[in-house]
Amino acid sequence: MARTPSITLQQLLYFIEVAAEGSISAAADLLYVSQPTMSAAMKDLESRVGRTLFLRSARGVTLTDDGAEFLGYARQVTEQVALLEQRYLGRPPSRRLLGVSAQHYSFVVEAFVRMVKGSDAAEYEFSLRETRTWDIIEDVRTLRSELGILYRNEFNRNVIDKLLRDSGLAFHPLFLADPHIFISRKNPLAARDHVTLDDLAELPRLTFDQGANNSFYFAEEILSTLSSPQEIRVSDRATIFNLMIGLDGYTISTGIISDDLDPEIVAIPLDIDERIEIGWIGHSAIPLTEQAQRYLAELRAVVAGFGVELLG
Repeated sequence: MARTPSITLQQLLYFIEVAAEGSISAAADLLYVSQPTMSAAMKDLESRVGRTLFLRSARGVTLTDDGAEFLGYARQVTEQVALLEQRYLGRPPSRRLLGVSAQHYSFVVEAFVRMVKGSDAAEYEFSLRETRTWDIIEDVRTLRSELGILYRNEFNRNVIDKLLRDSGLAFHPLFLADPHIFISRKNPLAARDHVTLDDLAELPRLTFDQGANNSFYFAEEILSTLSSPQEIRVSDRATIFNLMIGLDGYTISTGIISDDLDPEIVAIPLDIDERIEIGWIGHSAIPLTEQAQRYLAELRAVVAGFGVELLG
């Protein structure tokens, strides 16, 4: 009886690098092997698994759906091998690559800082992308990032959940938050113990730009359908905080903000009958790597430190 050829660890390492670079030749250069050798290794791997893992074009390669799923398992295997070598062969810790894509939350950054500081690797490679809602979902779908962090509520839940299902992803709740406004400490409203929508009528509303997918359902802020006489869209947290200080603008978010990372900004409760559900998204059929689990543990610890009750 013919024996099915095994997948080699080297092929998995090659595959992970090709997926990360989006190019067989770039991965070959990075790993100091010839382009024909790398190309042959990928064709042999696809032959062994009996599935097309890459779509090839003049611009490079992209993962197929089967390839994205295979990448998740390949990362699991190589991570476990690295841990074995570290424990039993005395090799240094691996670089422990992890990618996270998120909406613009300071607690996401604080947890990331804790994770990196807690790493015992002499060298490491992580990525943190604060980006648009659509791009977060696309990053996780294509495994550019292993985890995504975003919010949903009654308004956008059906649209977000359908998009996640269609992408083979699942939403995992982390916590529920009461809406707050973020404003400068110098803003006259900063002395209030709560504010109403009427209090905000004369202030510039600051929102994160969603680019071509600028649907109300992908807005990062609740109440996105309400009109505002003064509205400014921005693309990053540094800009939005500068506009809070310079223009007395506001944005609506979770109320969780780090004094260490954002000392000039305060959170004031907003009197509305809404809740914000924050959660992480990942592939439904792919288990998380240990590094991703470490990050989620740090994320939960940061949120719990603000007295917020965790879900799940």
